[in-house]
Amino acid sequence: MTRETRREGEEGTPDAPVARPLWRQRNFGIFWAAQTLSILGDSFALIALPLLVLEVTGSLARMGLLTAVGGAASVLAAVFAGTVVDRVDRRRLLIGCDLVRMVLYGLIPLVWLFGPQVWLLYTILPVCEAIGMLFAVGYVTVVRGLVGTDRLTEANGRLNATAAAAGVLGPLGAGVVAAWSGPANAVAVDAGSFGVSAACMLFVRLRERAGDDRRTRDTSLRRDLRTGVSFLYGHPVLRALTALLFVFSFLTLGLTDLVIYHVKHDLGHDDGTVGTVLAVGALGTIAGSLLVARVRRRLGFGPTWIGSVTVCGLAFAGLGWFRPIPAVAALSAAYLACVGMAGTCSMSLRQEVTPEHLLGRVTSSFWTLQYAAAPIGAATLTWAAEHRGTTPVALVAGGCCVLIATAALGTAIRRS
Repeated sequence: MTRETRREGEEGTPDAPVARPLWRQRNFGIFWAAQTLSILGDSFALIALPLLVLEVTGSLARMGLLTAVGGAASVLAAVFAGTVVDRVDRRRLLIGCDLVRMVLYGLIPLVWLFGPQVWLLYTILPVCEAIGMLFAVGYVTVVRGLVGTDRLTEANGRLNATAAAAGVLGPLGAGVVAAWSGPANAVAVDAGSFGVSAACMLFVRLRERAGDDRRTRDTSLRRDLRTGVSFLYGHPVLRALTALLFVFSFLTLGLTDLVIYHVKHDLGHDDGTVGTVLAVGALGTIAGSLLVARVRRRLGFGPTWIGSVTVCGLAFAGLGWFRPIPAVAALSAAYLACVGMAGTCSMSLRQEVTPEHLLGRVTSSFWTLQYAAAPIGAATLTWAAEHRGTTPVALVAGGCCVLIATAALGTAIRRS
């Protein structure tokens, strides 16, 4: 092996053999750190923003409305995200997304110094969620260029595991900061994490996309969107996944709000306990992300995905029935572990089978269709829980998730 070839292998170029462990590949390692920091910021916002709404309004429905507004902006951005990602410099896009979110989230604690302004959350969060969707699509498209196709599941599992570790520290830290000095200060930490992530991305070198930029720039937006949807429809497994995840996302987007409300309102605990429950739950994501490559190799894609969704449904159904905090945290961990496994499997499959020049458009089409009804689902779930109670709502939603896994047995997913 020549020195040049060895160096390419160390950097994770897909056309060269990669002998070094992923954590010793410079580009992937820095990208890994940047992604983890970005997720850390998201996990702070995940608990801090709903707590701000609950602190001012005391309403679960208002929390759900904030989640729905943010989700709707994310879906709208997903329509265009793939086209943008396939047309621009992806590294600059990721850096820009982090910097804009740093500025916007930084406005919230500054404004809160002069008094609560709930309307500001309904303005800033949708913009940040739309930018976050651009970041997410861009992130998915560069992983294959960093590690190669053969190591996608391993790389995605490791990225998700460390992201989940940030998800442990994020809710736990946000809960502690919120209990000590208020949720607005937790949002300030969120803003800072995006700045550090952008700084890390300055040192990442991404592989050039040879020969596909002209083909992308010469197409219209309508054709770009049709191209992504057509590819999903033409692949039997991706077609089934898109349809089933459409329903799954409708049922589950509002789950975090439900858990926060259950712990604070039904069980009477404080912000610190909320952060602890969500942090323990995130430990499940770490476990699922670290196990997914091994489980998929042994069982195959279909059994891994179907089994994970089944356990998700059972855990969701049980959330409202248990009052001890350790039980609620354990069910959250089981749910998130299986969400992580199912999500890593579906993302890795999509990266494996999609041509490089279509990856952004296919990813954005997949996420647009998957989350199209999720904002409505979040608003409906939280409204129903506030008026009917968390226990029956969790039972019905969890049972429907189990039905989704059952329906997958009759599709190409089972045979994949």
